[in-house]
Amino acid sequence: MTFARKTGRPGADGVRGARHAVVVGGSLAGLLAAHVLAEHADRVTVVERDRFPEGPRPRPGVPQARHPHVLLEGGQVALESLLPGFLAELRAAGAPRVGMPSDLVQQQDGRWFRRLPATTHIYTGSRAQLEELLRRRVLENPVIDTVEGAEVVGLLGDASRVRGVLLRDRSDDARGEQRTVEADLVVDASGRGTKAQQWLAAIGAVAAHEETIDTGLAYASRVYRGRSGGLPDATHGYYVYPSPAQVHAGGALPLEDGTHLVIVSGLRGDEPPTDDDQFVSYVKKRLPHPPLHDWLDEAEPISPAFGYRRTANIRRRYDLPGRPAGFLATGDALCTFNPVYGQGMAVAAMSAVVLRDTLADRRRVPTTRRVQKALLAASRQAWDISAGADRSMPGAVGTAVASKPADRVADWYLQRVLERYPGDPVVGASFRSVLGLCAPVTSLFAPPVARAVLLRPAAPTPAEPPMAPEVAEG
Repeated sequence: MTFARKTGRPGADGVRGARHAVVVGGSLAGLLAAHVLAEHADRVTVVERDRFPEGPRPRPGVPQARHPHVLLEGGQVALESLLPGFLAELRAAGAPRVGMPSDLVQQQDGRWFRRLPATTHIYTGSRAQLEELLRRRVLENPVIDTVEGAEVVGLLGDASRVRGVLLRDRSDDARGEQRTVEADLVVDASGRGTKAQQWLAAIGAVAAHEETIDTGLAYASRVYRGRSGGLPDATHGYYVYPSPAQVHAGGALPLEDGTHLVIVSGLRGDEPPTDDDQFVSYVKKRLPHPPLHDWLDEAEPISPAFGYRRTANIRRRYDLPGRPAGFLATGDALCTFNPVYGQGMAVAAMSAVVLRDTLADRRRVPTTRRVQKALLAASRQAWDISAGADRSMPGAVGTAVASKPADRVADWYLQRVLERYPGDPVVGASFRSVLGLCAPVTSLFAPPVARAVLLRPAAPTPAEPPMAPEVAEG
């Protein structure tokens, strides 16, 4: 792959021999990859197995669409860089912007978080809303076209180079018909359920090495509306974070229409039920959060409970030698995280920024391997957070579960960070920046943070759920 910046737009007939990129998957990662590639290819085709909905509605191909999604600050910065003005559009559409830790009543390991002034913000609106806004912006570009209702079932090419895709029609009037689409570059953004390993094997190419960590976590979600409106006392949401000592997680997060999405998660063998009555009972028994329990008693359920169980962390190493040219993976098709940490949308956007910057770098030829290594690097911090946390959960299995000797010192330091995170303003602000993917992990070792972690005892935290934010001093 050696796409350089193009010098002109293709003609209406597509121009014979024009450089062509195919993106497999029309979700966030695929749309953003297409947006970037449109600056370098003459034509970009997004292949989507579903039909794009009219308006902000969940798609069957996004099985997590009915569950909570958060847009971390690192993802916000990336999206605004790619699509200036996007965050203003998101706010105008009503997406809730939640300040951390001021706007949530949070608990972890039996400790309530101080509701200090916010140092970072997340958006908690529905995945369908954000995706619809993004799709509208990206598909305005005339260079980008879509093939809907078709799925990729194979690759064209050989072990040295991918040269296109084999499509199978899923529409009712032509179901099962196949056709080939040639391309100079194929980008797999088909998500967690990618079949790229089989596609590559079928053309004699080396498949990616996979690293996995699976806790067996499962979750269930249900939409509720408070009978008196939102949550009480200037509170936007409730949340309980998981840990080895408290393996259940969940809470209630606001959506754009004034409702709240309630989620609860459990590990293998204790999966949350989707039966309506049992869902509430499970939340109350597993989540130590009295304000959430009280709110559920008066709130009105306005949707069924939906479950989800495919939550393993999986990283595919396409950056290693021997992989074919002309093929890239991005988003969940490259690196997928336990969804409970809310990193997927942010990493999709951050990966698109890295793709843009790597292709625009005039100092180096953007070979397939160089670009793939850059995309993997964009997901590294999220992987370290998600996989690192899940590695310590009881019952975790997979090829990357074992810790290295060097991890022990880092784990000891991180445990001290976690003990101070709920109550110490300095440690809390730094750790939230890392979790939000807008500061590197090394910032946790900055002198002010290190002094608090190494020399000071953990700060006191509220004995009872703090039902109002703290007022900033001065």
